[in-house]
Amino acid sequence: MPAPSALTTPVSGWGRTAPTTAHVFRPRTYEEAAEAVRDCGGRGAIARGLGRAYGDAAQNAGGSVLDMTGLDRIHEIDAINGLVVCDAGVSLHRLMQVLLPLGWFVPVSPGTRYVTVGGAIGTDIHGKNHHLSGSFTRHVRAIELLTADGGTRLVTPEDEPELFWATAGGMGLTGVVLAATIQLLPVETSLMSVDTERATDLDDLMARLTAGDHRYRYSVAWIDLLARGAKTGRAVLTRGDHAPLGALPPRARRAPLDFRPGRLPGAPNFVPEGLLGRGSVGLFNALWYHKAPRERHGELQKISTFFHPLDGVPDWNRIYGRSGFVQYQFVVPNGQESALRRIVERISRRGIPSFLAVLKRFGEADPGWLSFPMAGWTLALDIPATMPGLATFLDVLDDEVAAADGRVYLAKDSRLRPDLLPGMYPRLDAFRRLRAELDPRGVFTSDLARRLAL
Repeated sequence: MPAPSALTTPVSGWGRTAPTTAHVFRPRTYEEAAEAVRDCGGRGAIARGLGRAYGDAAQNAGGSVLDMTGLDRIHEIDAINGLVVCDAGVSLHRLMQVLLPLGWFVPVSPGTRYVTVGGAIGTDIHGKNHHLSGSFTRHVRAIELLTADGGTRLVTPEDEPELFWATAGGMGLTGVVLAATIQLLPVETSLMSVDTERATDLDDLMARLTAGDHRYRYSVAWIDLLARGAKTGRAVLTRGDHAPLGALPPRARRAPLDFRPGRLPGAPNFVPEGLLGRGSVGLFNALWYHKAPRERHGELQKISTFFHPLDGVPDWNRIYGRSGFVQYQFVVPNGQESALRRIVERISRRGIPSFLAVLKRFGEADPGWLSFPMAGWTLALDIPATMPGLATFLDVLDDEVAAADGRVYLAKDSRLRPDLLPGMYPRLDAFRRLRAELDPRGVFTSDLARRLAL
């Protein structure tokens, strides 16, 4: 039976595709969360944060969904050693508000700061610094985990390495993260020193990334996927690091750790389908590319501008209309650059109207059993769900990724074929065995877990 105060409501991912109905309960205490898990009924339960997983990872049709945003306490800050202990429902945005004035920054941030700590661990998020710092859970020192029997366990990489690394990127299927201890990054200011340059095509871009990424903590490239011919893969490359105090002009040194991100009006509730077609996106991409400087060094930018430009537009996912969108992200390992080129050329020829497409280089693979990154190249792009033939087209890309020994990111997936999963995630069988031992009744489940038999 769901918790008495549960609300039966449709739940969807950030892409707004394939919503399903679940009993949503928002616990305020660890005891309430444990009670909800014990009483969740035959369709099981899954934890959910701020709903920024694009696909169906935080949905559970006919079952229970634990909205963890009610557990949002910061318990302890060690400002000397840079450690924070907080509930799973605390967002990275909240951590930045509290920690930046103390001279500390989150160790890894994705393209939005509106993700919770629990979600960051469950999907083992990565950022623009993966080539240097790895994924989020590498910086987690301990996890308080609610297990399927309603008990809690303090899990560390030293004491319970299997459970810890199965939970890192485990999509919430090993238990509910209640709290975590995180090692932070020291910073002198809340500004970034940013270098920007244009790349004329994909080969030029990859050469620049390979030659120069080691000089920067953060690196990312926006690609014009509608450019064709000699311009295929042209891009704007942006790399940077936290600005030292000495790099700030005198006026900015008065409040060097100030954190006040701007906010624009939100996207309207109704946006006509097809607004983002090949014509409009092609025009946007051309303007965006030519607007960027050919080469600029040392520009000071706010953290919010550098890391999270879309967070300034509330509910930006509405611009794709009611049908929503798919975000497709894959990685192929080093040595498979030809596969990346073929995929980019396929996307370009197909005329995918994506204005948000980014390419990054990953560093070494993370220890999480289902963690996404591996040493290589990752491309992410948004695609309107109304695009004709989308499912067939993405199946072809999946096959290309799998043949290159790459993988698709589960936190963004909503349609991968299950037969491709074992090849993409070699530790999948070990993950399934551990789940069966920990949770023989299958209490923790989700639409994603059922679809892919995780």
